[in-house]
Amino acid sequence: MPAPQYPKGRNLVEDKVVVVTAAAGTGIGSATARRCLEEGGRVVISDWHERRLGEKRDELSAEFGDRVHAIVCDVTVEEQVQALLDGAAERFGRVDVLVNNAGLGGSVAVQDMTDEQWSRVLDVTLTGTFRATRAAINRFIAQGGGGVIVNNASVIGWRAQAEQAHYAAAKAGVMALTRCSAVDAAPHGIRINAVAPSIAMHAFLAKVTSDELLDELSRREVFGRAAEPWEVANVIAFLASDYSSYMTGEVVSVSSQHA
Repeated sequence: MPAPQYPKGRNLVEDKVVVVTAAAGTGIGSATARRCLEEGGRVVISDWHERRLGEKRDELSAEFGDRVHAIVCDVTVEEQVQALLDGAAERFGRVDVLVNNAGLGGSVAVQDMTDEQWSRVLDVTLTGTFRATRAAINRFIAQGGGGVIVNNASVIGWRAQAEQAHYAAAKAGVMALTRCSAVDAAPHGIRINAVAPSIAMHAFLAKVTSDELLDELSRREVFGRAAEPWEVANVIAFLASDYSSYMTGEVVSVSSQHA
C-alpha cells in the first residue's frame, strides 16, 4: 500500500483564531497547529513545558511569521487556562476555535494503581479539557456567540485495554463531556465535537511505549500501520472549519478500531 500523501492546504480555517493545548511536542497537538496554519488560520500554541513551547513557536514562526503566538499553560491550573484564552484574544482580537489536545497516560493495572496516579491522569486529560471548554464557551458567548471546540478523545474510551483504566476512563469522560457540553452550548451557536484516534506514531510515543505494544496496536488497524499525527490533524481541521457546520456532539473515530 502506498504511503499517504500530505495534502495541500485549502484555507479551511482562513482568518480563524485557533488555540491548541499541548502543542509543543511532536504529536497531534503540534501537527494540528501546523495544519491550521497551512489552512490559513492564526494559531496560539500552548504547553506547560516552556522551553519546548518556545522552540515550537520559533519553528513555526520561521515559516508562518506573526500568525503564530505561544502562551505557557498547565491545564490543571484554572488561572492559567483562563489566561490562555484571554491572552489569545488579546493577541489576535478574538478566539474562534479551541483544540483540547492535552492528555496524560501511563500503564498500570487497577490493583496496583495509586490514588495519585488515577487523579493525575483524570486531572490533565478530563478535568483539564473541562476547564478549557468552560473558558472557551464563556469567551465565545462574550464575543457574541459562535465558535468551535474540538476535543482529542481516543478509541480507548470505547474499548478495553490492560493497564489503561485511568486513561480509558478519562477519554470516555471526554466523549461524554463533548456530547453534553455540545447540547449546553448549541443555543449560542457553538459547536463541540471530538476525534478519537487509535494510534498516531510520533517520537514521544515511541519513547514511552514498548515496541511490542506499538506493533500490536498497529497490526490491529486495517491499514496495518499507525496513523501519522497529521492524518488526525486533518480531521481536527475539518471539524474546526465551516465544512462541519451541522455537526455537534459527535465523536469521530480516526481509526478502524471503533470498539
